[in-house]
Amino acid sequence: MNLGKQVRLQRIFNRETGRAIIVPMDHGVSVGPIEGIENIHKTVSDMADGGADAVLMHKGLCRCCFRASGEGKDVGLIIHLSASTSLSSYSNKKRLVCTVEEAIRRGADGVSVHVNLGDDNESDMLADLGEVARVAEEWSMPLLAMLYARGPRISNEYDPAVVAHCARVGVELGADIVKVPYTGDIDSFADVIAGCCVPVVIAGGPRTETTREFLEMVDNSLKAGGSGLSVGRNVFQHPKRVQLVRALRGLVHQGLSLDEALAVVEG
Repeated sequence: MNLGKQVRLQRIFNRETGRAIIVPMDHGVSVGPIEGIENIHKTVSDMADGGADAVLMHKGLCRCCFRASGEGKDVGLIIHLSASTSLSSYSNKKRLVCTVEEAIRRGADGVSVHVNLGDDNESDMLADLGEVARVAEEWSMPLLAMLYARGPRISNEYDPAVVAHCARVGVELGADIVKVPYTGDIDSFADVIAGCCVPVVIAGGPRTETTREFLEMVDNSLKAGGSGLSVGRNVFQHPKRVQLVRALRGLVHQGLSLDEALAVVEG
């Protein structure tokens, strides 16, 4: 790995633990300005104050919240390159709406691409991922690939074999970081990790019922060998989101137990 990519990755991953807390905020394109990201400047500030390592968003949004003046704590920036909306009849078909070069001009530390395997337009999304990986490598830009199984032949997107397939696609097409759903237990997720030679972070999925349930999912993914999380709604919509990010930092970077992390939120 070249020096430029190493420098950028260290703005996303903690250099001591090799793990990352990433908070995606790309939901405004797919579903609109939902609760928690209406005031994006406040949300980014809260995530940084809590100790998140990076946030992820579309190219236009970083104009509204990134602090070039030195205001507030620092946080890494990943710019998302692909998009679709829930208003479309083809909402699972992601198209590129930004380039690696645009992300560089906006000060990004990394870029990301979303692929839905199993969709009728899978081949186009895979081609996009491969091309972005090529260009990102030329610019020494870290690439996060979000890979989900969503299509007419997919009966369970959390099936361990399906998730392992998703993760391996990301690795094989050149991603530096792979984001996939958690499979539900430590052993099966460890098998997903075993098939990858790059860091794997978990997605948040649907809103969890309790804070303990969410923190336990994160904790178990780490025990399986995961490298952290890339979770949006379960973080920025939490009623105590700053405390929650602090608790996540305790779990991911500081070795806190599940009960200790839960006490950070409740306290």
